[in-house]
Amino acid sequence: MLSLGYRKNKIFYTQLLTLMMPIVIQNFISSSLNLVDNIMIGTLGESQIAAVGLANQVYFLMSLVLFGTFSGASIFVAQFWGSKSLEEIKKVLGLEMIFGVLLSTLFFIGSYFFTEQIFSILSPDPLVISIGSIYLKRVSLSFIPTAISFAFGFSTRSVGKATLPMYTSAVSLLVNTVLNYILIFGHFGFPAYGVLGAATGTLIARFVECIFMIVGIYRTIPELAIQAHHIFKPSLSLLKRVLKKAIPVILNETFWSLGMIAYTIVYAKIGTNAAASVMITNTVNNLFFVISIGLGNATAILLGNTLGAGEIDRAVEYNQKLIALGLISGAVVGVVIFVLSSSIINAFYTLSPEAYLLTVNTFHVLAFYMPFKFYNTITIVGTLRSGGDTLFSMILELSCVWGIGVPMAVIGGLVWHLPVYFVVGLVSLEELTKALVGIPRIRSRKWAQNLALERS
Repeated sequence: MLSLGYRKNKIFYTQLLTLMMPIVIQNFISSSLNLVDNIMIGTLGESQIAAVGLANQVYFLMSLVLFGTFSGASIFVAQFWGSKSLEEIKKVLGLEMIFGVLLSTLFFIGSYFFTEQIFSILSPDPLVISIGSIYLKRVSLSFIPTAISFAFGFSTRSVGKATLPMYTSAVSLLVNTVLNYILIFGHFGFPAYGVLGAATGTLIARFVECIFMIVGIYRTIPELAIQAHHIFKPSLSLLKRVLKKAIPVILNETFWSLGMIAYTIVYAKIGTNAAASVMITNTVNNLFFVISIGLGNATAILLGNTLGAGEIDRAVEYNQKLIALGLISGAVVGVVIFVLSSSIINAFYTLSPEAYLLTVNTFHVLAFYMPFKFYNTITIVGTLRSGGDTLFSMILELSCVWGIGVPMAVIGGLVWHLPVYFVVGLVSLEELTKALVGIPRIRSRKWAQNLALERS
């Protein structure tokens, strides 16, 4: 019988909270960083808001590709940590550095040398293109150090040292906020640079973040203190193994993000109030969803460490507890959102009666599906990826997004012309389907593989 009592699971809860809480805090800080940027830039005007928002889509795409790459590689880091194969960990991290620098260099070249061409695709407005090009060109200088920070950050979490990325994000938030205040508005004797000031603040903050991360690694986490030969003399056999697991994750994240963009386009076509309602609910939803992200990533690390140590049965037992905790957490968050939705809207937004009603109903729909969203985050990001079952997780997620979610959005919003909250409900059927279809795979234990048994 499954037991979730603290006394019987003290070690389990200690491990889980040690991994989970720094990730939750880091993601909350990152969400706060975006909020601070939006609030400050929002005072400059609509064109500036649009320009910076579109420029950040390039960064968003790069970060997703890097996330997929490092998530796939971190499967091996977590399992090698469980098997105490420290040299293998450094080999994987060396590969992550190669991937990260190459990918971020490509994004930098495109963003710096072909800035206006990129923006001409994103917007027809000459003013937005002009402002956005200035911002993107300056911010693109931070892409390579950002990739390095990402690589070290994923690996630190995989070896149970998740506090360093948390502190690093806090430092980055502080630096970015102070510099934005000074450079955007012109304080302490500096001119008011506007959007260029925001870009400069972000650039400096990301360099500080990278330096802080590197110094922290080499001072406190010697297991990740890679040397030149780990980068310039990669293991080809290990490279093949990592790519086999990482490529499905990269494709998963890329096409998932395209699905989210498709949803956004449909909501925008329904109407301005509909788009605003979804934007508001997603913004609030993301703040609550950091709990799910923390649980999902902690699941991947905890199960990966356990599988790498060869404790397959223990990993399966842990997974059952994590799924139960995810469902409970999702239900609690859903109830909180349902009850507080009206208060949240009244406290932070000024809406017309029609937009208010749409937003409240959309909150209620999302609240209903919250347990399924938590479940799917834990099983796809955590369970399946922890044992390298990345191909199945990719097929499961993308088939539901593109086979159910996107068609339901188009049919409900553009053919049946339903209210936006009904469309959100139809789209969210992909979460329910994903959960039901994935249950047999989770129960089969096919995901519970010890990848550390193989050697490069």
